[in-house]
Amino acid sequence: MELQKTGVESNGLAQSEYDPFRHRRVKKPNSTNGTIIHMLKGSLGTGILAMPSAFRNGGLVFGLIGTTLVGLIYAHCVYLLVSTSQKSCKRTRVPLLGFSETAQSVFQHGPVATQRFGNAAKAYIDYSLLIVSFFSVCVYLLFIATTLRDVINNELGIEWDTRVYILLTAVPLIFVTQVRELRYLVPFSALANGLILVTFGITLYYIFREPIDLSKLELFPEITALPSFFGTVVYAVEGIGVVLPVENKMKHPQHFLSCPGVLCIVLSFITVLYNVTGFFGYARYGAATKPSVTLNLPMVERLALSTQLLAALAILFTLGIYYYVPMDILWRKVKHWFPVQRHNLAQIGIRFGILLAMTSLALGVPELEPFIGLVGSICSATLGLLTPIVLDTVFRWSTPGAFGAFRWRLVKNTILMVFGLFILVVGTYFSIKDIVEIYGSPRNG
Repeated sequence: MELQKTGVESNGLAQSEYDPFRHRRVKKPNSTNGTIIHMLKGSLGTGILAMPSAFRNGGLVFGLIGTTLVGLIYAHCVYLLVSTSQKSCKRTRVPLLGFSETAQSVFQHGPVATQRFGNAAKAYIDYSLLIVSFFSVCVYLLFIATTLRDVINNELGIEWDTRVYILLTAVPLIFVTQVRELRYLVPFSALANGLILVTFGITLYYIFREPIDLSKLELFPEITALPSFFGTVVYAVEGIGVVLPVENKMKHPQHFLSCPGVLCIVLSFITVLYNVTGFFGYARYGAATKPSVTLNLPMVERLALSTQLLAALAILFTLGIYYYVPMDILWRKVKHWFPVQRHNLAQIGIRFGILLAMTSLALGVPELEPFIGLVGSICSATLGLLTPIVLDTVFRWSTPGAFGAFRWRLVKNTILMVFGLFILVVGTYFSIKDIVEIYGSPRNG
């Protein structure tokens, strides 16, 4: 492989003299604003509607502190991933590296003990992203279909089955999932962001429609509620899978980590928005706060009912960006199977075939969400939190002084790794608990 053949001192140039940004040749690059839109869509989803529920578990004061802490940790993990990828590009003298290629490069050019794990690291990240992304399509299909069923059946007085709405939802997705270039997905991501923000605005209208009384609300959590709080916030914020794909497609990639840059703007906005939603949503509904705050709204009113449809439409337009990442990985693995002149037809067929398979799975397994939650807990915690920390640590390990005075960066990475393992264990536990409750109950026994 090129990563293995290229050395730090190739062509007689020192590592510091190689600028990967100058050597990037990206077809149809994204503007900085387009990248901000995609990054927002990667982290801004229906998870924002679950933030009041997170604050119900965390309390008003700790909820603000904890959400800000999670936002900072996630932003730091994204920074570690992107900066490690860019430094690996310099070291191996290549213009860009994806998520899995970064892991492969870091391990293969790291300490002797890690070098034989390069291919394994690449395969793990690739297949984790494939599994999480493709199976998430099933969950989103079910979410959209269930929402449409509840709203339309109630409004029109009909009794169409959920499967009918799954098939209806799949029709526009045939076209959305055929979009292959990130720049052409910008309008879809922008529309999805807009719909989520409108839903957020309507929700705030109902929250502030009457005076809010904070006197009887919990300020700090019970110890037993902490896992639920952190689990909800982390999985609401995390969107690591889209980070390097969108950074690699930037016209000005140096704007990603600059200050203020893409990462700073997006994560600051997300953290503030999630804090506002969580704080005031819990302040309004207290102990009665439901898993999605829209469920607390008076559904007898059309405006409140519209939040369900808006959230479903936002997810529909989001699926293009979620489809992009796994398809990019899969196409790079299989494109050599097809003659060049058949690449276009092959991509159309593969994209349609996978959508058909995921739709069939959604039709056949209505209780798929708990299993996806289990896969997501394992893969999201490892990809979003643990992997960037491990890559930064391995990259620095053989470089004298890379961890700073008193090896403070290693201490910091160790603390963050403990937090990531906590989230991994907690998420896995609650996902397994959900599966046992659904499939282990007498009605399913």
